[in-house]
Amino acid sequence: MADIKVTIDGLEVSVPEGTTILKAAEKAGIKIPTLCHHNDLCASGSCRICVVEVEGARTLQASCCYPISSPLIVKTNTAKVRNARSNILQLMLSEHYGDCYTCKRNLNCELQTLAANYGVDSFKFGRSPKIEEKSETPVFGDSDAAIQFEKEKCILCERCVRTCIQLQDIGALGKCGRSNETHITTFGDNPLNEVNCINCGQCVNRCPTGALTERDDTDAVWRAIEDPTKHVVIQTAPAPRAGIGECFGLEPGVALTFQMNTAIRQLGFDRVFDTNFTADLTIIEEGVELIIRLYKALVEKDPSAKVPQFTSCSPGWIKYIEHFYPNMLDHLSSAKSPQQMFGAVIKTYYAKKFNIDPANIVSVALMPCTAKKFECDRPEMRSSGFKDVDYGLTTREMAKMIKEAGMDLPKLAKSDFDDPFGSATGSGVIFAATGGVMEAAIRTVYELVTGKKIEGLFSEANIVPVRGFEGIKYAELPITEVGPVPELIAHLVPNWDWLKGATLKVAIAHGTANAKKILDDIQAGGKFSECHFIEFMACPGGCLGGGGQPIPTTPEIRKQRAKAIYGEDMEYVVRKSHENPAVLNIYKEFLTDGPCGHKSHDLLHTSYTARGKYIK
Repeated sequence: MADIKVTIDGLEVSVPEGTTILKAAEKAGIKIPTLCHHNDLCASGSCRICVVEVEGARTLQASCCYPISSPLIVKTNTAKVRNARSNILQLMLSEHYGDCYTCKRNLNCELQTLAANYGVDSFKFGRSPKIEEKSETPVFGDSDAAIQFEKEKCILCERCVRTCIQLQDIGALGKCGRSNETHITTFGDNPLNEVNCINCGQCVNRCPTGALTERDDTDAVWRAIEDPTKHVVIQTAPAPRAGIGECFGLEPGVALTFQMNTAIRQLGFDRVFDTNFTADLTIIEEGVELIIRLYKALVEKDPSAKVPQFTSCSPGWIKYIEHFYPNMLDHLSSAKSPQQMFGAVIKTYYAKKFNIDPANIVSVALMPCTAKKFECDRPEMRSSGFKDVDYGLTTREMAKMIKEAGMDLPKLAKSDFDDPFGSATGSGVIFAATGGVMEAAIRTVYELVTGKKIEGLFSEANIVPVRGFEGIKYAELPITEVGPVPELIAHLVPNWDWLKGATLKVAIAHGTANAKKILDDIQAGGKFSECHFIEFMACPGGCLGGGGQPIPTTPEIRKQRAKAIYGEDMEYVVRKSHENPAVLNIYKEFLTDGPCGHKSHDLLHTSYTARGKYIK
């Protein structure tokens, strides 16, 4: 398209035809305030806070959805514009319960920031009634749900609705009512845990106020820490390390892994473990399960062995396929997520090894994810005989606890993780990014099958074809030669001859809108039905873009977090899951019948089915 010259506040800028005035202003270095706009979403124009004057136009125009098709003269800071924005802002505030001091988004609220920028020192159109005097309009909040909603703080920007529909293609949220009865709701105004919400929390990350938040479990965790009869341990996932610095004023992309360990110990946790340990364990279990499926499908021609195999690490994705594609559940790996594997291991192997009554262990998981709260509450996640993971904390909740304790996280000394799970690998770290589970799996499965180093195919074991933020990625890996079957899995397959000359076909999708495209393609017998292994993550960007990560999130922020994750991967001496000494040791000491054996299925898998049985 041809470039068009636009004059904005006296500055001339050239932009492609169809560019919005808002984007043109950004290019010119002029900031126009927004609320309903978000870089992840399509334009809406519903809040009107971004209005500008366009020469020749009868009325003010919403800059976020005004496409430029001819040369324009635009003014963004006239008295008419400022008065309009101020009135719009005051109307929003009149409907907003502004209890800022007790709001989770205090000092990180876009509405609050605009009120400060526009010098709001009174309420021109009055104030919303106090919570105890609120209207009887039903709301979909539920005290036990992972996602919480406070209607009084909603400004009807519809970001949550557009996120749920456009970004995730779910539609759990919608707008209902007319005039002053308009409100955001679910189908039938039912609680989120009774509709098709997958608890991904993407709506929370895009809400400009504190209307949508995660369930706060910090008080329960503080009580456990302060209880002398409890042994409180925590596992920390890789994604929070690349994001938590943003809660302390750092730019995105600064990893604080080992400073965070120090902070967590000072909070009073008895042990700090690395979820990367069970990420590596997941790769072994899930990778071996894939090998079993392929053998049964390709050699034994067993129709019960469903291929492609789907990853099962993302609880939002699991809930998505349960809601929308229950007929394809047999394609899911039966392996639990790393969070739940660790919970089971802590209350069995760890408890026995250190002679601790598992009834007195409180297992906490630091995750980038709101759906992890839902996952640890699932009734089937009790294979240890207890609730495997007691509490899931988001990155934001952990930052809150550290601040409550008066610590400045970036300035703390570094410390390592605790044994017996201290050692981890780069493969565990990259679980945080979309494509990371696939890359970790390829590193391991390729070396197990061929007996050769993956570095012979990909420099420094960096499998670039599965990286990046394209919504869907596809890759092929030819297996030209095979080696001996490693001792760890020698009881499962007789040899690798049946794989020689095969081409491993894989795909990656992040965000459930992209997952839907792949699943529909498979059902139609398309390209992805020929894949052997597919990674699905519910959140855009993978875990580093999870619903529990610091707010705001944008494509650029997610890229910077990914850069930190891949940087950490390169710093590890061991970068492949099957070379993790702690993982090999747990098979030697505890899971003695090997990967996908009876004991590992009891603890580390959700069910024991035909897809996991030994090959005779």
